[in-house]
Amino acid sequence: MSFLLPVSGDKTVALTEGWRLAVTAADAVALPNQLADVEGWVPAAVPGTVAGALSSASKYDPESPLSLHDKDAWYVTTFSVDVPGAWELKFEGLATISEVYLDGKLIGSFESMFRSLALEVDLTETHELAICFRALAPVLEQKGPRARWRPQLATSQGLRLIRTTLLGHMPGWCPEIHAVGPWRPISLLKRGELRAGGLRMSADLGAEDTGVLTVDLEIDGNTESVVLRCDGLETLMVQKDYGRFHGALTIPNVTPWMPHTHGEPHLYGVSVLVDGQAFDLGCTGFRSIEVDRGPDGKGFGLVVNGKPVFCRGAVWTSADLLNLSGSEATYRPLLELARDAGMNMLRIGGTMTYETRAFFEFCDQLGILVWQDFQFANYDYPVKDEAFVATVREEAREQLGKVQGCPSLAVLCGGSEIYQQGAMMGLPENRWKGPLCEEILSAESSAARPDVPYVANSPCEGALPFSPNAGIAHYYGVGAYQRPLEDARRADVRFAAECLAFSNVPEGSLLETHLPVKPGHDPRWKSRVPRDRGAGWDFEDVRDHYLKALYKINPQDLRYSDPDRYLDLSRVVTGEVMEATFAEWRRAGSSCNGALVWTYQDLEPGAGWGILDSSGMPKPAYYALKRAFRPVNVTMTDEGTNGLCVHVINEAAAPRNLLLTLACLRDGTTPVVSGRRELNLMPLSNQQIAATDLFGAFFDTTYAYRFGPPAHDVTVARLIDSETEEILAEAFHFPQGHQEIRQLLALETKLHQEAHTGNWYLTLTAQRFARSVHLDIPGWQASDNWFHLAPGAEKVVQLNATIETTGDPKGHLRALNGNTSVQLSAG
Repeated sequence: MSFLLPVSGDKTVALTEGWRLAVTAADAVALPNQLADVEGWVPAAVPGTVAGALSSASKYDPESPLSLHDKDAWYVTTFSVDVPGAWELKFEGLATISEVYLDGKLIGSFESMFRSLALEVDLTETHELAICFRALAPVLEQKGPRARWRPQLATSQGLRLIRTTLLGHMPGWCPEIHAVGPWRPISLLKRGELRAGGLRMSADLGAEDTGVLTVDLEIDGNTESVVLRCDGLETLMVQKDYGRFHGALTIPNVTPWMPHTHGEPHLYGVSVLVDGQAFDLGCTGFRSIEVDRGPDGKGFGLVVNGKPVFCRGAVWTSADLLNLSGSEATYRPLLELARDAGMNMLRIGGTMTYETRAFFEFCDQLGILVWQDFQFANYDYPVKDEAFVATVREEAREQLGKVQGCPSLAVLCGGSEIYQQGAMMGLPENRWKGPLCEEILSAESSAARPDVPYVANSPCEGALPFSPNAGIAHYYGVGAYQRPLEDARRADVRFAAECLAFSNVPEGSLLETHLPVKPGHDPRWKSRVPRDRGAGWDFEDVRDHYLKALYKINPQDLRYSDPDRYLDLSRVVTGEVMEATFAEWRRAGSSCNGALVWTYQDLEPGAGWGILDSSGMPKPAYYALKRAFRPVNVTMTDEGTNGLCVHVINEAAAPRNLLLTLACLRDGTTPVVSGRRELNLMPLSNQQIAATDLFGAFFDTTYAYRFGPPAHDVTVARLIDSETEEILAEAFHFPQGHQEIRQLLALETKLHQEAHTGNWYLTLTAQRFARSVHLDIPGWQASDNWFHLAPGAEKVVQLNATIETTGDPKGHLRALNGNTSVQLSAG
């Protein structure tokens, strides 16, 4: 279905009310007139899913889901229209094998979850609409063209033949909650005299910030004039072919759209006037995106409006696996958290679903780039089947039609790990590289969004498609393959479309509510730890490997003797590995131009891959990435006998006058050597400074030469705004590793409320270095958490209520190297 515009005289009726659902045995009910004897009806939300409706009726447990693909599901409602005649019945998404009945008569059948379709119907007054979602299991068992490889990712080879999501079919990756039902809106449309659709919009940025807006539009009906408007300017659209109008508008001195880390995501409203009546086309942003291949031609980096952008963020999973919601209310808190963490890119992977236009509109507003995989992953798809290819083309056109004009769409990709899967099976390139990604999806992308770079697959390029030193990588050297942290540099990563997958432990409040069991001692805990199907290890094993490597303790012994301590160290270690890796990749001289963590949000309660838990709350790893992703930042890397290197970054559009300080502390309190430097950081600058340059003399900051006992245990770098004296960023280096000594830290806190805003703030100071300070304040979310606190400066943390409350924040804080906790309360 093409992008349709609201035109004067149109009447739209959303069919959201009065739906009821019944689940039956497969093929037990052939037609709606046989539903009278069916029992067990429950109310159903539309849009929504069978799993969501049954869960609301307490007939389905999302934490122990039953199969829905071996059953039929019937949705039934009645509706009335006040204007008889021809209407359009619109379905924006039915999952997956479905039959639509109007007053008992079959009027349509569909076999793709990713297609929107419209049916012309003649309506009088009151009608019954029924939709049957047939059992998918028998369809998955049908044989198709022989596949050249069989991936381990999902449970059924039949999924390569059906256009449905892989969510719910990947054991070890997500709960087996099956996507069944009307997951996208259903509505009635009564057309007026005009019909508009087939929108094509581009907003290009030319020389000297000149915006060029181009709009193509089909209008069916008698019109005298069609005018394109933007930013107070307008131009008459010219009819090129019958019913198709074209307009181009040049706008001088536009404010370019930039990702929020590098500038302002400025948007412009666009409208058309059809015979004097204005119709909204939404907002767009003027920007250009190019791919920088680097001096050797093997790189991959995005250049936005002529400026290189280090892309960082995560791989999106689903905002609501149970109901597959695509509403603004569902997206908003998650995307705002991504923006607040300094993320400037999210990737919708090929194992998920397409998101609604609302997702992209929020990313437009927030300045978050979107990498969009088409929904193909791992399988050898039947591209010799003409009907299948025709479905793929229509799917691509429709999905690209929904995001016309959205500046956040930054990369289009043919799918996930198709090339990697074939190559890892030992097949030659001509067996795993084919027309689906190289020709079909590439052509549709170029036609619909020529302003967006297209890549064939993720990963791809290099000696093998999964080699990290060329093109796009899925880098798990640090992570699943348990390589040392130094491998992040050794691997010469150019762009990691996914990386750094760990079993990230959530806060204790989520575990207490949803998983009140001891780590590793209970099968319920292990069942929530992600794993690759068929592997003899899981991602908790990966996390334990780095816990042992960094802390020099046996995770198994600690889990037995002090499970709470084990959980706290587990919460911290994955974030520390992520911070260290991004410090490596963002430094001057790094070959890496971007990296996206696997994944953004968990799909069930537990220690999943997500940096947000399944309720949408940040895990400790989220805060670590928030620090690693700061546009104005300081980091340090241990260069061995070359000493400690300090890296100072300014990605902002304006220069910054900053003060850099560096101090090496003994016993976490006493500076044994220190230095400082005034810096004028130009926009898009990345400086590398040797620690000894700040000290003015040799000092063994990395304890590489080992001339006697170590003189210090932590080095603290601070980046301070010279005018406001605000600490913008801090970095820490531990030359002796992560020590397990607990001691009295003398932490002091002050909790106060700002009178004119009502916002709450916590101010902290320490007399001794405090490691991984954790704020536990029920009902409140901190702007920073699990942070290091060095003596010599105040740290101010804003507290935001996560529930409606009139009370003051109350709770406590503790540090990993502290032997007591501190109670928090106002006054």
